[in-house]
Amino acid sequence: RYYWDATLRIPKADFQEVLHDDRAALAWLLALRQVGIVHLQGAPAEQGQVARLAERIGYLRLTFYGHTWQVQDKSMANNVAYTSGKLSLHTDYPALHFAPGVQFLHCINQAEEGGESEVVDGFHMAEQLQREDPEAFQMLTSLRVDFTDSGTDYCDFMLQSKNCIIDVDSEGKVTKINYNNATRDSVLDLPLHQVQPFYRALKAYVDIMNRPENVVTYTMEPGDMVTFDNWRLLHGRKSYISKPDRLRHLEGAYLDWDEVMSRLRILRRNVHGDV
Repeated sequence: RYYWDATLRIPKADFQEVLHDDRAALAWLLALRQVGIVHLQGAPAEQGQVARLAERIGYLRLTFYGHTWQVQDKSMANNVAYTSGKLSLHTDYPALHFAPGVQFLHCINQAEEGGESEVVDGFHMAEQLQREDPEAFQMLTSLRVDFTDSGTDYCDFMLQSKNCIIDVDSEGKVTKINYNNATRDSVLDLPLHQVQPFYRALKAYVDIMNRPENVVTYTMEPGDMVTFDNWRLLHGRKSYISKPDRLRHLEGAYLDWDEVMSRLRILRRNVHGDV
C-alpha cells in the first residue's frame, strides 16, 4: 500500500472504460487497493450508476440503508449525512461487527455552495500516532469500545458492537479503522482507570487526522464517482447550502473486500495470465 497525506493527487479513471475494458478495470482496482481511493469521471448524472459499477465486480452489500442509498436533505433525518451540516471525518458502520469494505459515492447534483469532500489516510495517521505517541496507539489497538445505531430506513435496526478504534493483526500491522463519533456510544464500558487514558489517546489520533497537512479536500461535480476503502480512509464533508433548483444529491453503495479482491484476481489473470 502507498500511504499519503495532503499532497496526494487522487488517482483518476474513466467510468465507461472501467465498465467495458478489463485493463482499465484492473488498473482501477489495483489503485483502489494500493492508494485507497480512486476518482472515476464520466458517469451519467442519474441514479443507478453505482449499481452498474458494482456489477463489474459482483454484487452490492445490502445494509440497513438498502442496496443503494441517497445522500440528500431529508426531513426527520435519521443520519447526519441526510442534513446539510458538516460531517466530521469517520468510517461508515463501525456499529457493525463486519463493516463494509468499499464505498462508492456518485455525484448526481452538487450544492449551490459548500459540500466539499474531505479524506484522510487512516493507516498513515495510525502510523504517525504509533511513532509520536506509542502509549496512545497501544490504547486504541487494545481497548474495545461500544458503537450503537438505531432507526428506520430500509428496515428497522438497532445495532451494537464493540470495536477497537484501530485494528491490528498478529504482527501488529494496522488492518482496519473503526471510528465514527456520531455512533460511538455515550456509555464507555471501560474500567475507571482506563477512561481518561482512552479519551486522551482518542484525542491524539483525532488531532493527527485534522492536521491540514494530512487532509485531502476535493469537490465532486455531477457525473463524478469516488470509490474508496472504508476500512482505511476516514471521510467527511463540509457544510453546504442548497437551493430548490439545485439540491445536493449523491447516491452511495457498499461492497465487501472479498468480492473486490476476487474480481481483481480474475482481471489480473485475464489481462496478464497470472494470479
